[in-house]
Amino acid sequence: MNWKVERTTKNVLVVSFGFLLLFTAFGGLQSIQSSLNSDQGLGLASLSVIYAALILSSMFLPPLMIKYLGCKWTIVISMCCYVAFSIGNFYPSWYTLIPTAIILGTGGAPLWSAKCAYLTICGYQYAKKFNKIGENIVNHYFGIFFLVFQSSAVWGNLLSSLIFQYSSRKGVGVGGVLLVAFFLDQLDKKEIEDFKGKDVNIWAVLVATFTHLRDKRQCLLIVMTMYSGFEQGFLAGDYTKAYVTCTIGIQFVGYVMICFGASNSIFSVIFGKLSKYTGRIPLFAFATITNLASIISLFLWNPRPEQMPVFFVFPCLWGIADAVWQTQTNALYGVLFLSHKEAAFANYRLWESVGFVTAFAYANFLCIKVKLIILVIVLFLGMIMYGIVEYIEFVQCGSETPHTVSQILRGEHLKTKKQKPAELEEEAKEETETTDVKSVDENDAET
Repeated sequence: MNWKVERTTKNVLVVSFGFLLLFTAFGGLQSIQSSLNSDQGLGLASLSVIYAALILSSMFLPPLMIKYLGCKWTIVISMCCYVAFSIGNFYPSWYTLIPTAIILGTGGAPLWSAKCAYLTICGYQYAKKFNKIGENIVNHYFGIFFLVFQSSAVWGNLLSSLIFQYSSRKGVGVGGVLLVAFFLDQLDKKEIEDFKGKDVNIWAVLVATFTHLRDKRQCLLIVMTMYSGFEQGFLAGDYTKAYVTCTIGIQFVGYVMICFGASNSIFSVIFGKLSKYTGRIPLFAFATITNLASIISLFLWNPRPEQMPVFFVFPCLWGIADAVWQTQTNALYGVLFLSHKEAAFANYRLWESVGFVTAFAYANFLCIKVKLIILVIVLFLGMIMYGIVEYIEFVQCGSETPHTVSQILRGEHLKTKKQKPAELEEEAKEETETTDVKSVDENDAET
């Protein structure tokens, strides 16, 4: 393996393990926030403030921060916002938790947008260098990221009972910040310099998240993106409360979420690799069927304590489906909106957060069966609109050659796009240059 491959892999792993450390700390703290700071509802209030600030942040901050600071330092600064909330929990009060919750929420959207943009840049740089298909590499990188990141649900729940010793002595969140700050390469220096060298309209950058909605594909993906928030909110809030806690006891909630995190983590990397052979459409179809089957089963199920294994089957299935929603939706945004990735990923975080907050808002007002019906409606609507996006992409490819269903699912129709002679000549020239570069790299490696 040559140095370039090792460097790319290293950057992906640094981001992944940085997030693992940060969210192992934050996830464990978040899961017991309502119990840890129950006086006058302080814990729940702080969580509500976090998501409110996150939505507002998604509207304006990510494109501006990423363009001025680059992905690396946007990630580092935003991670510090999460650490600030952990520090606020050392001496919990309305004067410490609410301000630090605002800080965390403000940093949340730039953090996730910069992470997605960074992995997309890594994928396309590697693909260009080694003559690979960019979409496949991006999918693979998101699979690696969620393999590592989703395991934080396992460690966070295991450590939640030790949150006081854990947060005050181990410094895991700070470790994540330092890991990224010292070991992550900055890949977008040229883009930052070019941006700063231009006469930029700051207001246009601030509202880039909204102007990106002019792209009809982004508008069509809103419902599917919101569903990602709905389904995560349902499992974490409604399933654990209505099925697990009410039937077998709150002491099993942590183990249920560990099952979800473990299956999510394992299948994230599997689907990230599998998409190279199947394309994204079959994976989205699989996730839809898996979620739909689980929802219907939950609607009909009458849980009893003696059915203990069943309580863990559902979160495992939910984790498998969520692995598709996370890896493939993130990669889809990176592929469709490569030239406007900062605004696109800001929209992703915005609408996913809206879905999560909506599910959180009606949690105490609707019965569980109504919530399941809402999930089905949002899922079907989201998939219909996603299908329209795929149709638009197929039409825009401009191919006049008939294709089999398997070719369309694998994206092979994109390779047969009709090109002008000049374009073919230019492409041949680029391929020759790429081959020459690869040859030089191989000679250097042998030397």
